[in-house]
Amino acid sequence: MIQNDKNGMNRCPKCGATDVSLNTKTGKLKCNYCRAEFEGQAINAYGGVEDLKGETIAEGATNIIPGEDIILTLKCPACGAQVVINTEEVTSARCHWCRHTLSVNEKLPNGAVPDMVLPFKMDKKSAESKIREFVEKRQFFAHPKFKEEFTTENIMGVYLPYMVVDVNAHASLAGEAEHLVRSYTVGSGSSQRRRYDADAYDVSRDFDLLVDDLTVEASNDKLKQDVRANTNNVINAIMPFDTENCVDWNPGFLRGYASEKRDANIDLLRPVIKEQVGDVARFRAKESMTFYDRGTKWTNEKLDIKGTSWKAAYLPVWLYSYLQDDAKGKMLHYVAVNARTGETMGSVPINKTRLLIISAILEVIGIVLGLGWIRVFIGADDSDIWMAGLLGFTPGFLFYWMKMSRYRNMDARHTYEKETKSTINNLKQSDNLREHRKGLSNSRIAGENGNNVKGVIAKNGEKMMGQKMAEYLGIDKMIDTAPGQKIKERENNGGKQ
Repeated sequence: MIQNDKNGMNRCPKCGATDVSLNTKTGKLKCNYCRAEFEGQAINAYGGVEDLKGETIAEGATNIIPGEDIILTLKCPACGAQVVINTEEVTSARCHWCRHTLSVNEKLPNGAVPDMVLPFKMDKKSAESKIREFVEKRQFFAHPKFKEEFTTENIMGVYLPYMVVDVNAHASLAGEAEHLVRSYTVGSGSSQRRRYDADAYDVSRDFDLLVDDLTVEASNDKLKQDVRANTNNVINAIMPFDTENCVDWNPGFLRGYASEKRDANIDLLRPVIKEQVGDVARFRAKESMTFYDRGTKWTNEKLDIKGTSWKAAYLPVWLYSYLQDDAKGKMLHYVAVNARTGETMGSVPINKTRLLIISAILEVIGIVLGLGWIRVFIGADDSDIWMAGLLGFTPGFLFYWMKMSRYRNMDARHTYEKETKSTINNLKQSDNLREHRKGLSNSRIAGENGNNVKGVIAKNGEKMMGQKMAEYLGIDKMIDTAPGQKIKERENNGGKQ
């Protein structure tokens, strides 16, 4: 185990040297003097959530104070030399005389240094392979300039800033839910319609909720996830990290890697965390609602946050970036790899000319087939030619959207509501039959919101393909917006378009 002396210096437990760095193959710190390897100080990230009361903020998660000195002069405790460090660019430094790593473990009062770090586990060669494989599967519609300039030599290992939050909460949800009794067809010929009979219940769920290591970006830039303007959502999508394996902050882990300083304070992140905890609660409540196959409409949701614990963390990412600069503007595309799990997500610039041509060809084919289908199977006359046009437009549009989705991954995100570790205790539930409903025209309960996700950071995914058409085709239901406003508007109108 690493030793920490009275001056805050991390020393090799074998020889006492402070010249240490990360061995990616083992995930341990290595002494560059005697070659001994040792573990970082483990952090118990999961214990005691149920005991949290009020707000506990670790030292590294404190507010970054405006006006705090950015250029600092540090005195080397080993030889007495003075070294200048720019904390906007780096959070560790090496003495140029004795090569001692200066002790930034003595936390800076402006939150520049995190509380914990998750060491790199995947080496650069493995990350290059992941990124190359991702890009090679997206070649046909990739922009020709991108294909010409792509190289894995540009991949960088970087520690990105995150907040890791434990939450002790109590959730109460009340509303109505429906269980399908039967479905049947009414009318005949072209006037046939599907109808549903269902039992409606008044339902409620009340429980304690413990959320462990809910993780959110702590960079103002990475919190801006508008898929029309940037590709930050793909970095969000490589979560979760195995934050239970974080260790106490040690600058030795950063040697050989870049790092980004945190610039988002808790005040900015607190509303995001509350909405995301609410989403976790909604999805945990859903586990007890399997009987209601027509869905749930919650009309009253209450979340009481009893206590929170905030820690600032550096989490490891292998990152490839490519700046697309053309007549329509600039966009920075990322392909990111979780350096712990290997989860990979990215955005590849598209050759829109090729994609549009092939989509147009599919539309023409669809029009021809649609016209034949209408006349042969329905017996419609030329007055129904607009139906053929609609049938012809749909295949081309769907093809265009599917390829845009595959290459740009604008709907990719971290599904924190499912992947964050959480526990529910003291569950109280009530299910009372309200009435029998007959002849319903919707296959789901009107106003269904049991699957709503409100805390998603990524925005405007449906606008990538044209909002009105996305709504008409129902594609917008497949895209997570923040918080899916158009979907909500339809639900509030009883599912009407």
